Amino acid sequence: MKEFFLLFAAICSSVSSDEWKATVVKSIDALVGSCVVVPCSFSHTGGNLPTSRLRGMWHYKGKTPDTKGNNIFHSDATLIKDNFKDRTQMLGQLGQNNCTLEITQIRNHDNGPFCFRVELVKGERNEPTKDMFSFVEDCVELNMITDPGEPTLTQPMAATQGEPYTAICSVIHTCPSHVPTLTWNWKTERIIVYHRLIHSGNWETQSILTFIPEEKDDNRELTCTAEFNGGQTSSSKFTLNVKRIESYNHIIIPAVVGIGTALLFGIFCIFMAKKYKNRIAELQNQEGTMWNRLSRLSRRGDTEGNR
Repeated sequence: MKEFFLLFAAICSSVSSDEWKATVVKSIDALVGSCVVVPCSFSHTGGNLPTSRLRGMWHYKGKTPDTKGNNIFHSDATLIKDNFKDRTQMLGQLGQNNCTLEITQIRNHDNGPFCFRVELVKGERNEPTKDMFSFVEDCVELNMITDPGEPTLTQPMAATQGEPYTAICSVIHTCPSHVPTLTWNWKTERIIVYHRLIHSGNWETQSILTFIPEEKDDNRELTCTAEFNGGQTSSSKFTLNVKRIESYNHIIIPAVVGIGTALLFGIFCIFMAKKYKNRIAELQNQEGTMWNRLSRLSRRGDTEGNR
């Protein structure tokens, strides 16, 4: 999710650094068993400091951050509450004013509210200073979701046989670091996937399927399934209606065969007529020649008798 981190870096880098201030969503949905990313940016009075000069933590609202059991995340892992260990991490760089928090393996009691705290430290020894601030007025609460939302399907009303058809499947989620996987019960040669931020920590993953429907696909169910981080799934489906293209082959082919047969028969007849005509002319010529011979013999016989 390179785009995700670049986007948060751009948002956080625009925060003014002349006062203690944090921008955190007030509430966000979290799917039980999955993960959630809480977008957060902040500013402080220490000017431009590298991440090594800053220490960040997330703690329960109303609880002392430096006490073990009150923190869901802390730069010092020994101060993290046991049931949050290995489940939380900061996705952003504090030196870029990014306090974005990721919580994985969401449990139904991870409601919060949780607040961010930042402390300025001295050099490599990580020694604390008096410059620190808990943003208790800008905390986040998690809304527990036990069942994932169904994907939304967008498609034209009807498909036409032999023409490109596009169906879009999209799902809303709050964990851009582990986006849901969208799959189709169809040939997947032409699929495009997009991820985009909608608002306030809500993201959309979109899968665009394009294919050429055939006559056999009429009344077939097209299903899109979303699998979320943690293994939960949900799906949506619709019935594909394929408009058939009218075929006139049953008319055209017999007509073409008939015309072709008639044409061949006509050519054959013309050829045979010409052939017989020439034969008749030859016979007539032969008969004329023989008659002329008989005539000459007859005249010769008359001449001899007169003598």
